[in-house]
Amino acid sequence: MDDELIRMSAFAALNRLLTGGTVLPWSAIEPGFPAPGFDHRLRFASRAKGIFKPKEMAGILSVRTVIPRKGRRIWYRDQHDGRDALYTGDTTVRYSFRGDDPGSSDNLMLRDAVEKQYPIIYFVAVSPAVYVPLYPAFVVNWYPKRLEADLTFAPSASTTKVVAPPATPIERRYRLVEVKQRVHQAEFREAVLDAYDARCVITGLSVRELLDASHIMPDADENWGQPWIPNGLPLSKIHHAAYDANLIGINPDESSMCRSGCWPIAETWTWSRRSMR
Repeated sequence: MDDELIRMSAFAALNRLLTGGTVLPWSAIEPGFPAPGFDHRLRFASRAKGIFKPKEMAGILSVRTVIPRKGRRIWYRDQHDGRDALYTGDTTVRYSFRGDDPGSSDNLMLRDAVEKQYPIIYFVAVSPAVYVPLYPAFVVNWYPKRLEADLTFAPSASTTKVVAPPATPIERRYRLVEVKQRVHQAEFREAVLDAYDARCVITGLSVRELLDASHIMPDADENWGQPWIPNGLPLSKIHHAAYDANLIGINPDESSMCRSGCWPIAETWTWSRRSMR
C-alpha cells in the first residue's frame, strides 16, 4: 500500500472540489477520488464512522464531526460538541474517541497516527451534511483516560510530498486562528443561506455556489460564538462586491423576510445606488 500517494491524491482532489469555495456537501464527498494505480475511486470518509481508514490504506485518512438533522435546517444553540472543541482550543483541537473503549480498532488508529505523524483530513460539519475540509491535519496527542486526541494543522496541503505538523506552539496557535476564521465564516454563510432558502435578496438567484452571505454590520463576534443570522443577507457575488464597495445600500422595514420562525428583520429592502467617487 502506498499511503503517501493516496493522501496526496486525496488532497489534490479536495483542492479541485474546493475551487472557488470553502465548503463541500456530503454529495460531493461521498463519490470519493481517483488515485494512480487504482481502477476505482477511493473514499474520503465514511457516512457511518467519524474515524475512517480506506481499505486500500494502512492508516486513517480522515476524521469527521457531525451536525445531526433535527427536523429543521436552521440551528442555534444545539450545536455539536466538535464545534466547542474547535473554538475553545488554543493550539490544538480536541477530537473525541469513538465509544468508550480506548483499545478499539478505530481509537488505536488515532494512536498510530500520533506515532507516524502522517497528514489526514478533518471534515468539520458547519450544517447538516455540509463540511469544511481542513487538511493537512495531524493527530499530535492521544489520551486514553480522557477518550480524546488532539489535532493540529499545517499551513498548506502539498500534493506531491508529505508535509510536517507545525513545530512550535506559536505556529500551531497561528494556524488554528486561521482555521477558526475559515470555519466561522462558513458557518455564517450556511446559516444565512438556509434561512433565506438560498436566494439572493436582490435578484432571487438560487444557485447556491454563486451566493455569499454579506454582513450588514461588521462581525463583532470576537469569541467565535454562534453566527448571528440577523446580521446577514444572501447576495449574489456581484451584488456582494457592490455592497462592500459602497455602491449599493439597504434600508430595512420592520417586517420579516426570512423563513417563518427565524427572527424579526426586514421583509422588503430598499436598495439604493450610491454615487461612485
